[in-house]
Amino acid sequence: MKKQLAVLVIITLFFSCKNEKQNNGKLNIVTTTTMITDLVKNIGGQHINLQGLMGSGVDPHLYKASEGDVTKLSQADIIFYNGLHLEGKLVEVFEKMNTKKTVAISSVLDKNTLIGSEYFASNYDPHIWFNIEYWKQATQFVVSTLSEAIPEQKSTFQANGNAYIAQLNALKNKLENTISQLPKEERILVTAHDAFNYFGKAFNFQVVGLQGLSTATEAGVQDVQKLSNFIIENKVKAIFVESSVPKRTIQALQAAVKSKGHNVTIGGTLYSDALGNAGTAEGTYIGMFEYNVNTIVEALK
Repeated sequence: MKKQLAVLVIITLFFSCKNEKQNNGKLNIVTTTTMITDLVKNIGGQHINLQGLMGSGVDPHLYKASEGDVTKLSQADIIFYNGLHLEGKLVEVFEKMNTKKTVAISSVLDKNTLIGSEYFASNYDPHIWFNIEYWKQATQFVVSTLSEAIPEQKSTFQANGNAYIAQLNALKNKLENTISQLPKEERILVTAHDAFNYFGKAFNFQVVGLQGLSTATEAGVQDVQKLSNFIIENKVKAIFVESSVPKRTIQALQAAVKSKGHNVTIGGTLYSDALGNAGTAEGTYIGMFEYNVNTIVEALK
């Protein structure tokens, strides 16, 4: 607690100073999650200095700012974050900052279209990146924000944004074709926590998470037993681990199903709250989404 307070004090002092362009005149951009880092990279390219706080496999629900993060945040001209209390432990940090430099990706979305949640202070499911249409809106928002901050590169950012939206459109078509191979009655997705509700809504999957929307809330014995009964009743073939959530939760679920005389396989590991390793296809938003869908469809066939 003392360490957290010290970090907040340091941040307050840092942000009382005026930040200027650094490193060859480029703006310093800091992002929180890997999905947002990838998005901003696609738009800003070589015209910004980009640093992401979170890496592969990092759970944003539980993430705490380190002293190194404080330095990055203090030197940032713009900070892009998800919002909707996804970055729960960072909320207090952002509240100490100059609000003109903190930009929530989710703020561009119509709240009436979001999935409600009683588990978050915002009352909305924050896993918005699993709706490609939302991500297209986020793309345009980043284009607008960077264009306003660096007007001399506006045409470049707009061109990059248009190109990326075209890729997102192609991705959506590809995923729809892949998912069409799976009968609707077999589209039941069971994972460690409810990160895939927007995905389910967009692609007609029934989504059931063991831990609920936030990984900060652990699943209990009753949760495991209830979900194991659901799996048996609905003849679910496979359940899935998530890269940012410990495997033991899904392994416990598999064991519970087996104890009742039934079998369910672990269909693979899905990327939910973080992308894969940098330099791999899964280390990009598009590659992650394609990998997830291929893994889900192959296991549930």
